[in-house]
Amino acid sequence: MTLLYFAWVRQKLGTGEEHIDLPPDVHSLSELATFLRQRGGAFAEVFAVTGGLRAAVNQEHAKWESAVAADDEVAFFPPVTGG
Repeated sequence: MTLLYFAWVRQKLGTGEEHIDLPPDVHSLSELATFLRQRGGAFAEVFAVTGGLRAAVNQEHAKWESAVAADDEVAFFPPVTGG
């Protein structure tokens, strides 16, 4: 799985992209966020409250209940406001 991080998420984690092996018990964005939070450190801070994050799976905005698979590209970014 390819993980992409944007804006303050990227700054906080110190990377914009990484590749991980998806654990067999992770099937949704919510479960992925829990897995990442358990890494500790900056990951624990970034993924502590997913209400402050948005996600996309394969370049499509997704809800936290959305399914994820090992060959997906998942992006995490802050909510965007416009005016």
